[in-house]
Amino acid sequence: MRVLVTGGAGYVGSHTVRALLDAGHQVWVLDNLSRGHRQAVPRDLLIVGDIRDCGLLQQCLREKRIEAVLHFAAFALVGESMQQPQLYYENNLQGGLTLLKAMLAAEVPKIVFSSTCAVYGVPDSLPIVEDMPTHPVNPYGRSKLSFEWALADLCRVGQLGYATLRYFNAAGARSDATLGEDHDPETHLIPLILQTALGLRPYVEIFGTDYDTPDGTCIRDYVHVDDLADAHVRALERIRIGTGMVCNLGVGRGYSVREVIAACQEVTGIRIAVKESARRPGDPPQLVADGSRARQLLGWQPRYTDLRSIVETAWRWHRTHPHGFATCSGQTC
Repeated sequence: MRVLVTGGAGYVGSHTVRALLDAGHQVWVLDNLSRGHRQAVPRDLLIVGDIRDCGLLQQCLREKRIEAVLHFAAFALVGESMQQPQLYYENNLQGGLTLLKAMLAAEVPKIVFSSTCAVYGVPDSLPIVEDMPTHPVNPYGRSKLSFEWALADLCRVGQLGYATLRYFNAAGARSDATLGEDHDPETHLIPLILQTALGLRPYVEIFGTDYDTPDGTCIRDYVHVDDLADAHVRALERIRIGTGMVCNLGVGRGYSVREVIAACQEVTGIRIAVKESARRPGDPPQLVADGSRARQLLGWQPRYTDLRSIVETAWRWHRTHPHGFATCSGQTC
């Protein structure tokens, strides 16, 4: 298929671009590079632009004869969304609606949406299944859920087909260490721990030690970024106009902050300094997925099913790219 990947120079987007190319699809990437990296995608596939530019979107969709869109372009920092909610609604919701307007005008009827487990808020029980109530507790989750509603409504009247993939904590890097996490600021736990191991940070901060969990710290379901990419490719190939699907993407096993730190210490052989701090607003105590629907509908099965194997791939990336893509030279890492 001929596909456009919005936000394809970002973390999950760039891994998905590689997976799409490996699967034989023709790919173009639209990214404004405000949080993505030029080095993360082949130069000849990159179109620098913003999803809020409807004219540019329509031009791209028509000139490239795009058949489907994979939509990753979004701001995704929970803390930032609590401080700047307008930014999140403008980019994640308004930008998404502009994308849909351009798609309908260019008669592009298929979309895979990169959503999040943040739409669930604080779940009543675990593991989380897709039919559970959605009560997001931060503007990031609410902006994503609002766009999910728009997709469902357009699908209901036969204007498009979609797949919404609600993934849990993306982690890891490509096994060949050519792609990995590089955020500014970095907020994801595993990179923060590994940067501490490399001496780039004095300590890793634990936000909240009094949660109702076995060791008092938050529990999350970590899913490898290449497994996420595989799910997006599978979803793309199964979309039908007038139908929609919503799938969780997670391994189904949760790890606490302290357990993640212990795993990183084991993989690196380096003792990690920690600092205990107060809870952050907007952080649910536990988020663990039931991924059975993705297995059923997509034939998806995570290859990385334990935390250590995920951390090992991340450590290879961070050890060889201590300053992220700034460590690279040339077109790609």
